[in-house]
Amino acid sequence: MEQGNGTQILEFLLLGFSDEPERQPLIFGLFLSMYLITVFGNLLITLAVSSDSHLHTPMYFFLSNLSLVDICFTSTTVPKMLVNIQTQSQVITYKGCITQIYFFILFGALDDFLLTVMAYDRFVAICHPLHYTVIMNPRLCGLLLLVSWIMSALYSLLQSLMMLRLSFCTVLKIPHFFCELNQMIQLACSDTFLNNLAMHLSAVLLAGVPFSGILYSYSKIVSCIRGIPTAQGRFKAFSTCVSHLSIVFLFYGTIVGVYLNSAAAEISHSGAVASVMYTVVTPMLNPFIYSLRNKDIKGALKRFRGMAARKGTTVLGLKIFLCLES
Repeated sequence: MEQGNGTQILEFLLLGFSDEPERQPLIFGLFLSMYLITVFGNLLITLAVSSDSHLHTPMYFFLSNLSLVDICFTSTTVPKMLVNIQTQSQVITYKGCITQIYFFILFGALDDFLLTVMAYDRFVAICHPLHYTVIMNPRLCGLLLLVSWIMSALYSLLQSLMMLRLSFCTVLKIPHFFCELNQMIQLACSDTFLNNLAMHLSAVLLAGVPFSGILYSYSKIVSCIRGIPTAQGRFKAFSTCVSHLSIVFLFYGTIVGVYLNSAAAEISHSGAVASVMYTVVTPMLNPFIYSLRNKDIKGALKRFRGMAARKGTTVLGLKIFLCLES
């Protein structure tokens, strides 16, 4: 990668949220708190599912994988920002930026695919309850997870390789707290037509198609629920979908809001602030949404706490999480 004058570019500057030094401790404390809650909350969901045999079902198998992906998704951006604030540096190397783009897209796409797979799981559970265990067998669950990983990895690899072909001029300041793909393309001084084309086409295919699948699954679910004769049965069937629906609307709603904001506004800190919703807030809220509305998860967390207490261990994160949910 070279500048217009031929010298090599080795680093970029992440401008973050504010240039005012007095605000940095507040931003550091806020994001450190959200990051720790995200890691502890999602890790506890994963541990609860893995340690409780009652939760060894396809629904919770995908939920535990979603929790792990959310930890990785947040970890691609927030730790680097915290380190930069602590060291009072805005620098990120070119290799670090490309690596961050790769993993950010990888785990973001995985989130997308897992939400789609979970919608299909709910469709089978509600519309074909007698054949649920036959259809959603361990082999199919593993295959769906593997395909999600492969498609996400290929997509992120494509976008990362497309970034390598770009050259950058003198403006190396990224008005964001991480190396966001669209912002990077806008900074390039070489032809970005292929990059923009690949970004928009893949966005339609890898966001539009899964979201259409979710909408189709829930249209079928609504039809099946309407056919249940009793109000109690309809409520019970729909209640199994509420947590997943909440996360779907939170995930897609914040992404649409961010890109509408970025399309309407000029490059500024507002885009970075808006993107916090789907990069940090959504992964942080996922475990709360599932645990607060799910008796199985709440019961598993309490049994996990009891098991930890019997072993004489102190699980501080678990105590904090259970206090927050009660």
